[in-house]
Amino acid sequence: SFSSIPSEKKVSSAADCLAFMQGGCELKKVRPNSRVYSRFYTLDLDLSCLRWEPSKKDLERARLDMATIREVRTGKSTETFLHNGPAAEHLAEEAAFSIIHGDDYQSLDLVALSPDVANIWVTGLRYLVSHPSGSIIGEGSLGSKMRRDWLAAEFAEVDEDGYGVVTEDTAVATICKLCPGIKEAKVRLRFKEIQRSKEKLTSHVTREEFQEAFCELCTRPDVYFLLVQLSKDRECLDAQDLRLFLETEQGLSLATAESCLELVRRFEPSGPGKERGLLALDGFSRYLQSPECQLFDMEHQAVCQDMSLPLSHYYISASYRSYLLDDQVHGRADLGGLTRALQAGCRCLELGVTDGPEGEPLLGVVNKYAFLTSPYPLLLYLCHRCSPSQQRTLAQHLRKVFSTRLYTPEALPVSLGGRATTLPSPEQLKGRVLLVGKKLLPEEEGSEGEVSEEDEEIGGGGPLAGQQHSPPSTPSTPEAGRLASESPEELVSFTKRTLSRVRPSSVRLDSSNPNPQGYWKGGVQLVALNQQTPGAMLDLHRGRFTQNGGCGFVLRPGVMRDEVSYFSAVTQGCVPGVPPQTLRVKVISAHSLPKPQGAGAKGEVIDPYVVLELHGVPADCAEQRTRTAAQNQDDPLFDETFEFQVNMPELALLRFVVLDDDYIGDDFIGQYSVAFECLQPGYRNVPLLGLEGDPLPHASLFVHVAVTNRRGGGKAQRRGLSVRRGVRRGREYVTLRNTGIKALDDTFRPASTPLKEATDLREDAQRASMTFKEHCGLPPVAKLKQCIQSLATRLQTPEGPPGASMTLKDGYPHLEALGSITDTTRKLLSHYDMMISAQKQLIEKADAVEERIAQVQREGMEFHEELPRLGEKEGLKGRKQSKALESFTWNITVLKGQCDLLHGAKADSLDALRQLALACEACGFTSTTSCGPSDLLYTPHGRRGSTQERRGSTHGNGRI
Repeated sequence: SFSSIPSEKKVSSAADCLAFMQGGCELKKVRPNSRVYSRFYTLDLDLSCLRWEPSKKDLERARLDMATIREVRTGKSTETFLHNGPAAEHLAEEAAFSIIHGDDYQSLDLVALSPDVANIWVTGLRYLVSHPSGSIIGEGSLGSKMRRDWLAAEFAEVDEDGYGVVTEDTAVATICKLCPGIKEAKVRLRFKEIQRSKEKLTSHVTREEFQEAFCELCTRPDVYFLLVQLSKDRECLDAQDLRLFLETEQGLSLATAESCLELVRRFEPSGPGKERGLLALDGFSRYLQSPECQLFDMEHQAVCQDMSLPLSHYYISASYRSYLLDDQVHGRADLGGLTRALQAGCRCLELGVTDGPEGEPLLGVVNKYAFLTSPYPLLLYLCHRCSPSQQRTLAQHLRKVFSTRLYTPEALPVSLGGRATTLPSPEQLKGRVLLVGKKLLPEEEGSEGEVSEEDEEIGGGGPLAGQQHSPPSTPSTPEAGRLASESPEELVSFTKRTLSRVRPSSVRLDSSNPNPQGYWKGGVQLVALNQQTPGAMLDLHRGRFTQNGGCGFVLRPGVMRDEVSYFSAVTQGCVPGVPPQTLRVKVISAHSLPKPQGAGAKGEVIDPYVVLELHGVPADCAEQRTRTAAQNQDDPLFDETFEFQVNMPELALLRFVVLDDDYIGDDFIGQYSVAFECLQPGYRNVPLLGLEGDPLPHASLFVHVAVTNRRGGGKAQRRGLSVRRGVRRGREYVTLRNTGIKALDDTFRPASTPLKEATDLREDAQRASMTFKEHCGLPPVAKLKQCIQSLATRLQTPEGPPGASMTLKDGYPHLEALGSITDTTRKLLSHYDMMISAQKQLIEKADAVEERIAQVQREGMEFHEELPRLGEKEGLKGRKQSKALESFTWNITVLKGQCDLLHGAKADSLDALRQLALACEACGFTSTTSCGPSDLLYTPHGRRGSTQERRGSTHGNGRI
């Protein structure tokens, strides 16, 4: 069973944090000898030192002076935590923090009983480090003053008489306006509690009571802790703070000072804050709740994929008899179901047609809504049981209703030289209605099908007629599932040039839906679902097709489109040529959660928890959940981090589900599904959707997302015979397979050395970067700019600027200390140099190694057409010949993938070096040369333009 989260401490200012620390609490002290001790820690009333008991030391020695604290780190980032074995592994990352103190940077490593308690200590300690005297706390901070002035101005607007008092109704309405999503009853209750504490009970509210209620009800502790961490002292962010946050956390590498000031002008509610370019707590909260901070990548709100490829290269949103209500046999017909399916972006409809006069209105509805949501082609499957005369009538209706929209072969310019080898593209078929399907033989009259061969007027309207393409295959879900399980490679190969459609089983009576992910991973382009049936399966469908502008077409993974590639839908490990990713999701909090539908008997209190589901290839499928926030009503804090390994990112879908914990059955509250490729990094809000897919007003999750190893760096997992362990520090190297064809194996053999070199170059650069981050006290997902900031803090001199200089040597940013430094800092600078050296090796050798791998790939492809003949010549038959072909496609896929990995790793390294140089300048490291970071583009090694300035919405992959 899952334990419940203890009720969180309500914190709205640094003063609240310090007051809690002065009261003291139990913390676990972690020692390097793998021992953990429980101690009671308190902050002195004069804020001068931290004390703990019991201790073998005398009282004067069991203390830590605030003046000696250098920094406060969150998480398990010190040597004690990282190298303490099993003793530290079971300690919660979110509840751990370390106090770095003294000239030799010793660490006091602590673990709180809950993440919110750890946040209180970290916030209070960091505040005291920034304000040694403790003179500016809580109400006296700049951010708090801006907030009070703003609330006073808002109160004055509704205080028509100017007496400093308004009615309770007015005060409640004003707070609900300023804080959307808060419940009116909650505000009224708080006003009564405030007045009761003052031994008065009236129907009016003073300005002070208004401000007090707002600060207590509308201050999100999670956002406050984050703000204090970023602002360090003032409880508000200036343009520089905001830019650093956008670059290091949100992944916006192109953020500018002007764009940050524009964000302040848009979201900061106080006039003085806008004038001074400062973003305080309420403005920061508004920004984090805005569409710009949603989890879904805004770039995918418009069509952003190549739409000029053959139709078979896309997943296509398909609907199955969405006009039927209730069940598939006696269900009532409702044209609104077709309307909703088309408005949701469906590009493939199945229509049942029988003898009678009803066809034309149905076709008219389809024609009206066909291209309102998406301009790309609409595929119609006509399943009819019509007599020949009615088929002719149907053909007339089709031509009359769709007119020039109805696609005919002569409407599309194709090669006149005979057979077309590829399907047309969505771009070529824009605005067209295609009749798709298998023709029926005359004797099959009465059975289900799309068109009848008895009438060429209908058959001639098929989209692929005249082009000698096979019509789309349409197996039922059991048949398709068997193909995906028993012949996964063949199914993927078949769908590279042929459209395949899966529909629910014909023996099924209800309108339930199959799991579409099981067929997408097999390459099936059209998985027809009942759009009128809500549930997890339809949620996944919506998550898949929300991307690419919701146009109904989404590119399949590259390994499913390449002419020669290896991919198996049942893979239990790494996909050759595709770098595995590590996805880390921290579920921080939930907000404005509604009660589950039909849960009136429970009252207003709910016990929510969050389930995270990862859907993809079998190796990726996983599910994790938070603890239950018992009786936490609608704004619970979770602060739990989950990690997923993603071997096939282009296929993966992440689904958040919020449930109400109940001993009878957990009730559904809300959900959100999103494609892995559409995840944005950093702190993001997740808008929750109801059972029918409609947005729940103001309901959301607040999460932090990070994706690492996007270039295949880090420690790999063992992948069976296709990966062998090298002798270099236990590193694993990808290897090629023997085909059994001597000439081909001799061609592939020279790739062994450059493949190993490519892995070493990437891994060495990755390892050096991780080591540097570790010694900076930062987690692997941290950005290098944050490391430079940490280094600058350690090199800070009493005079102001850091005691180090940056020198560009051959275009690479090197750091040299000015004056004396501690051994710890000298060691950190040494790790910086090793990181730069590893990046240099990667940049300068990548092109040559990549070309050697690519050359082997090109030579191998020359055997592609001759493989059957060569196999026969070597005596390979049947299964052995199939195995040779499989090994060949595996090798080609691996070679291409390793080229892509190395090319991308070089681009990342170049980008990282430029950003390192910019960070050094921003942190005050003086430059001893006249050149600047831009000179990294013009080095003697010809590295100009080999990197891409990309937005951080590419999943927070460690880009700077």
